[in-house]
Amino acid sequence: MMAMQETVTSGLSKRAARCSSSATTRSNTVENRKPCKAHSLTIDELVFGREPLSLDDLLSSFPARTSQILELLHLFGPLNSPMLPVFVYGGASTGKTSVTLQILRHLNRPFVYSSCRTCYSARILFESILNQLLLHTKNEANGYSSIRRCERPSDFVNMLREALVDTINNLKGRLGKSKAGCANGRMIYLVFDSLELVQEWDKNSILLPFLFNLYDILKMPDIGLIFISSCSPDAYYSNMGYLDPIPLYFPEYTEDDIRQIFLRNQANRKLYSCFFDVVLRPFCRVTRRLDELSTAFSSLFKKYCEPLSDPMVAPNEEIKRRLFGHIQPHIAQALNEVFQVASQPSLEANRETQGRGIIRKPGSCGNLDEIDFHMSTSGKYLLISAFLASRNPATLDASLFDPKGGSDSRKRKRKASGKSLENKEIAEQDLLMKGPGTFPLERLLAIFQCITSVAEDFLDEEEQGDDLSRVETGSILPMSDVLLQLSSLCNANFIIKGGSCPLEGTTRYRSTVSEELALKVARSLKFPLSKYLYRQ
Repeated sequence: MMAMQETVTSGLSKRAARCSSSATTRSNTVENRKPCKAHSLTIDELVFGREPLSLDDLLSSFPARTSQILELLHLFGPLNSPMLPVFVYGGASTGKTSVTLQILRHLNRPFVYSSCRTCYSARILFESILNQLLLHTKNEANGYSSIRRCERPSDFVNMLREALVDTINNLKGRLGKSKAGCANGRMIYLVFDSLELVQEWDKNSILLPFLFNLYDILKMPDIGLIFISSCSPDAYYSNMGYLDPIPLYFPEYTEDDIRQIFLRNQANRKLYSCFFDVVLRPFCRVTRRLDELSTAFSSLFKKYCEPLSDPMVAPNEEIKRRLFGHIQPHIAQALNEVFQVASQPSLEANRETQGRGIIRKPGSCGNLDEIDFHMSTSGKYLLISAFLASRNPATLDASLFDPKGGSDSRKRKRKASGKSLENKEIAEQDLLMKGPGTFPLERLLAIFQCITSVAEDFLDEEEQGDDLSRVETGSILPMSDVLLQLSSLCNANFIIKGGSCPLEGTTRYRSTVSEELALKVARSLKFPLSKYLYRQ
């Protein structure tokens, strides 16, 4: 899958290079320099690549997209058959563009590709389509200008119809002469990628209804429209009366799909499969984008293989335990890099402060105790409560928050046997793969009430709490204030809703903050967080 995406990117870059290249004749002297002459393009430039792609290669290149490929091939239909507009949508990095372009490569049919990411205005989008249809190359001879200037949709319709007629007549004249690498059939397809970005730069909301209505405006059976978007069709609902395109959904990859995609090009599949047993599930809770996972897994897998002298070894149970113990401390750091909560400017400011050699007094509050945002005291305690509820098992709440201070009941330990150590390693691995857990609102409020009462006792012992702080931390806040703080933390993405339990019928929550940020918040309150955080 990743190799095929690289092939798609390289194919598009080669095609763009051909469209922008020019054959210039230069002499050694400036006086004899002649104007550059554009490279003569043919209709075959509208075909993706020169090498044909069989159906078996197409299906094997996208392991988890067989149904989408077959459905899209059915929508394209036989050669020279009319095609209704198609709307391909799904999340980011789900293979929408790669599959569409590779199907066009397999069918060897001419198309015009325009991305609304690079074509960030109506004029650039219109002129890009016209330049490709009319085989126009921007070069030094024409001042790197488009073949026609087009800003209004009405002008674009007239110019597009003329360009399509010329291109289709050229394709009809070549029927029966098709060969590998040449355009096949008389149909031509217009592909609009990243369509959701049009809503950002089209402030008048004119272009989207125009593009969806383009098929009815042109009334040409030899043209096919393909829209690719990360948003569902509901996001483009309008009462303009255009023909709704046929939707085709690309769902997110499952864990089995991601495993199958990444194992395709691995030299030692057994070793990589053991690596996936450790890292795949916690990372899939954060993201399922192949580009982000590929970046994270590449560095983690190198770290995972460091204890091995031979990277082609078949791992046994002893090697698996040793590799798991080596990679375990690095997984949390890699997860925080993929889903980072702390702001980067504060980290850079800390580095600048350290670089300038500023020495703080021992009694002053250093950078480790500072947080780079303002939050009320009750909000901080609620944030800590959510963090503890996500990291600690619910069965240990009674022992961690008992009146004696929590973790004293775990001081007496028996000598562990080999079987118990093995079970403990398995439990640690399972807990690591599960990631932060969800919790109901009732458990969050119970922990919040316990730690606020514990904080008051702790401040009394340290003799650092004044009357105001005791009123805020020790007293029970009204339910409306706590729910308001919870709503604020959810809006700031410190806490997210993890869905509802069908048995309980209540909404469950999950904390998204890292342990580093939770410790910063706890230090700002002088709350002993590590004392109430469950460690295996």
